[in-house]
Amino acid sequence: MKEFSQSHDDPFALHLAALAVLDDRGAVVGWSRRAQELLGHADTAVIGRPAFEVLVDPRDLPDVREAAASSRRVGGWFGMLNVRHSDGRLVEMGLRAHALSRHDRVREWILAGALAVDVLEWQRDRAVLDGLYHRCPVGLVVHGPDLSILRVNRAIERVTGVPAADFRGLPTGCFLVPDDAREAVDRVRQVMDTGRPLVYSEQFVRLERDPAQERVAMVSSFRMEDPSGRILGVAEMIEDITERHRAQRRLALLDQAGSRIGTTLDVAETARELAEVMVPHLADHASVDLFQPVTRGEELTRALAGPVVRVGACSVGAQQPGPPHPHGEPVEFGPDTPQARCLAEGRPVLEPVLRPDWFSMAGRQGAHAPDLGVHSLIVVPLAARGLVLGVMTLWRSLRPDPFESDDLTLAQELASRAAVAVDNARRFTQQQQTAFTLQSSLLPRAVPDQSAVEVALRYLPTSGAPGLGGDWFDVIPLSGARVALVVGDVVGRGIHAAATMGRLRTAVHTLASLDLEPDEVLSRLDDLVNMLAAEQEAAGERPVGEQVVGATCLYVVYDPVSRRCSVARAGHPPPVVTTPDGEAAPLDLPAGPPLGLGGLPFEAREIELAEGSLLCLYTNGVIGERHIDADVGLTKLCAALTRPADALERTCQAVVDSLVPSRPSDDVALLIARTRVLPPDDVAFWSLPLEPASAARARELASAKLTEWGLEHLAFTTELIASELITNVYRYASGPATLRLIRERCLVCEVSDTSHTAPHLRRARTTDEGGRGLFLVAQMAERWGARYTREGKTVWTEQPLTGPPT
Repeated sequence: MKEFSQSHDDPFALHLAALAVLDDRGAVVGWSRRAQELLGHADTAVIGRPAFEVLVDPRDLPDVREAAASSRRVGGWFGMLNVRHSDGRLVEMGLRAHALSRHDRVREWILAGALAVDVLEWQRDRAVLDGLYHRCPVGLVVHGPDLSILRVNRAIERVTGVPAADFRGLPTGCFLVPDDAREAVDRVRQVMDTGRPLVYSEQFVRLERDPAQERVAMVSSFRMEDPSGRILGVAEMIEDITERHRAQRRLALLDQAGSRIGTTLDVAETARELAEVMVPHLADHASVDLFQPVTRGEELTRALAGPVVRVGACSVGAQQPGPPHPHGEPVEFGPDTPQARCLAEGRPVLEPVLRPDWFSMAGRQGAHAPDLGVHSLIVVPLAARGLVLGVMTLWRSLRPDPFESDDLTLAQELASRAAVAVDNARRFTQQQQTAFTLQSSLLPRAVPDQSAVEVALRYLPTSGAPGLGGDWFDVIPLSGARVALVVGDVVGRGIHAAATMGRLRTAVHTLASLDLEPDEVLSRLDDLVNMLAAEQEAAGERPVGEQVVGATCLYVVYDPVSRRCSVARAGHPPPVVTTPDGEAAPLDLPAGPPLGLGGLPFEAREIELAEGSLLCLYTNGVIGERHIDADVGLTKLCAALTRPADALERTCQAVVDSLVPSRPSDDVALLIARTRVLPPDDVAFWSLPLEPASAARARELASAKLTEWGLEHLAFTTELIASELITNVYRYASGPATLRLIRERCLVCEVSDTSHTAPHLRRARTTDEGGRGLFLVAQMAERWGARYTREGKTVWTEQPLTGPPT
């Protein structure tokens, strides 16, 4: 009889239930030992007596009579009744009544009873078991020891579309594609062999009836055993969490995008970051194409159009080919392509399922996507501030499931975030280009013509910090064939630093034109920096304590006639001097305070340099990288300068390669000069006494030397210049006069004396007997001026070698 299951949990099992047999009149004719244990009545006390009299409380008689009547009508009954214990108390029990008919047609009733609490617990268990198989939304699969399916519940039936009864005896994983079926078999076998349960394991599965749709299942498995330990099989609880997994993946992708997109202010790098975020989490292939003006940082307009450039692309796997256009290559989209529609309309395009012949259609082959079995496509615009900057295209070829509307929403969100980052990078690029244009306009564009030194220059802006630096260098021709070499560094970054650099450079040129000594030039620059700081403080441009303008500077003057070099520095690294035999060492030079601090005076040092020596001037970026100790950097710099005979450009590049990283964290200004010496035959000088005849003597000496040099066409003007300058010394100065002629890129005529009286150019009146000398000199010479030394002054003139000024 099915009602009397042999299960040990069944309270009505034969060895658990209290059994009694009643005749047709209701008298007890049989009483089990279990009944005696539960109710306390011995069999002798109840057999032969009416059950209503012994076991039923009078108050419960109506319920008992109703149950008896129901049993006679249908031949059986089940329910809860109170049964009287031998001590008089009432025991609530679950009872089952079933009619028995013997061959003599005498009918008897067998009663099986159990405590109500046990019956209710057993009923709940049966209800749970029934719910698992018929109403539970979580799938249940029971596997036998031979890895065949014993039973599945209705949830599995709904997912697979196969009736639950048809699964019995089928092999494990029969409703999955072969690859996923093998993984399912391995999983069940592992649980069955080890006995270790599998809890909340995520499994990617594809049904055999719909292999293009990838699902994600949460699987928990445990091994089933009977009381003796015999293995009965494995039960698996399978929950479809595909939508939850996709939602989590989308949230994770959004979070990841926030930290990975826009890490730099570089347009191309931001586009690459966007493509890399998309693969493989959302697409198998991704590309980012921007309008060319965006990549150049240009200002955008509403009518932005024209060719687009592929600036970012990524594909699944290193061996997988990506979109056909490499980075930086212009891309042309046909008018009927999704990308063209997206650019024109500014709206996304979703092609969840592409036709098999989609790529072979006329005008589309190879135009905008990799022909790699692509079956699904998304194109979204990259728009910021109401302007479309470009498009992002996503393809799926390896993943079987097509793009959905949720994928499109996610792609739009990511594209929107990326577009803001791209536009910020574009605007930064525009500002940087403007700033670099300003900076380049402030730096020397070419080395001026001069005979004193051969020069090689390098300027490398930083790539690791925003804004411009204040590094600068200069090569300034001076009178007497001399040259000034300058390197400086303004503290701070940005437009203010660049503007300050420009002002200092202009001041250096002005001071150089006065032919001041290097220490005097630095003193004047120090005054200028203090004045700039005071202006900023008065204007309130920055908080007090932050408006101080600071700078360092190195100023060198080299004379190719005397081979003397005068050097002074203001807080700047010392120059490195390399002798012609290859010995390189930093010049021992007083440091001096940085410009703008004031206090200590600046000191100059004068040295004599052999012809072919190298002078290396540089800023901190050459030796002061964060990962390099300054002393180590200086040693490496000296090592790179030990071949003075090499081509100067090669030496300059060797220094950069040895000390400057590919992405320097500080601006780098480098100036290397190889000294020259004017041949003695190109210089002539004479000492003349202060007497009236010296002017005539100067004319004779100058005319003879110019004839020797083959510059007879300059004899008249040079004689006039020398005569007037010697005459001025005789009239207004003191001490002996020195006349010097220098033949280089121009003819230099210099007259020196021991006084510091300043010559003044003025226009004489018609009644004046004198005052016309300097006026005539200025008219005859191309340039003229005066420079002062501790010993006196020198008035100089320059004339072009090609002929007299017209």
